[in-house]
Amino acid sequence: MELAAGDTNAVGRMLGLLGDEWTLLVLQQALLGAARYAEFKDRLPISHSVLTRRLQSLTNDGLLERRVYQTNPTRSEYLVTARGRSLWPVLLSIWEWERQWVPDHAERLPAMRHIACGGGFAPLLMCRSCGEIASEKDVVASWGPSGSWPRSVPTASTRRRSRADLRDSPAGMFPQTMSVMGNRWAFALLVAAFVGVSRFTDFQTQLGAPPGSIADRLSIFTANGVLAAADNRYRLTEKGRALFPVLVLALEWAQRWFRAPEGPAVILDHVGCGSRFGPVLVCDQCTGRLSGAQVEAV
Repeated sequence: MELAAGDTNAVGRMLGLLGDEWTLLVLQQALLGAARYAEFKDRLPISHSVLTRRLQSLTNDGLLERRVYQTNPTRSEYLVTARGRSLWPVLLSIWEWERQWVPDHAERLPAMRHIACGGGFAPLLMCRSCGEIASEKDVVASWGPSGSWPRSVPTASTRRRSRADLRDSPAGMFPQTMSVMGNRWAFALLVAAFVGVSRFTDFQTQLGAPPGSIADRLSIFTANGVLAAADNRYRLTEKGRALFPVLVLALEWAQRWFRAPEGPAVILDHVGCGSRFGPVLVCDQCTGRLSGAQVEAV
């Protein structure tokens, strides 16, 4: 999708699309095989009104495609598009982060098996250019031609949570990830923390968010151990830094599908090889590159 010059950039579009808990969970189930309304309803503790709205918004945003499979009465199924399917690395990284850093879940998280080598595995982040495993310490981020905080603010069309959304707020497989990605300002705040913002006033100034929203998110992040507060600053903890794969993979997805005419919003450079950093997930057991078709829950 080509963006208009000077308009909200890929980061803002990504935050607007993914900064919603139900959107992520509905898409997750679609990637796991759900297609019909009843299948989503059976798998998620979601109200009819919320599910209807999310299926509609995911269709409008090009992540799902609605296809009629029965007439009289009309019934439809929702199939994952190429844009939606390419989000699997982001969801896989979320899954791994929850397994490693969030011990208490309402339901046990299933393990992941890499079909190619046959074993349980954990995904590792690798530089596409040189093939080396990378962490946030190895990657430097800078604004690209379409990058700036004003242009990265989530789009105005970002859906506000209704009373039904709040009443049925999910407490399922990814409870702490939802505190990060399930709110548009939360995701933006975490991105800011990774590029060095640490003071309350700087978060507010850079993001242009209401003070109450900033205070609420900082409180949740410190309670969950993603940020640590000291000397009037909020800094990433080890747990918070472990979210780096989620962020760079979400950024990679956004800049692939939402292209500004001026160029990318964010440029990532790999310190180790000096090349542009392209994130790739590999299996920690066989070091083979992962693909959505080669990963299954067990």
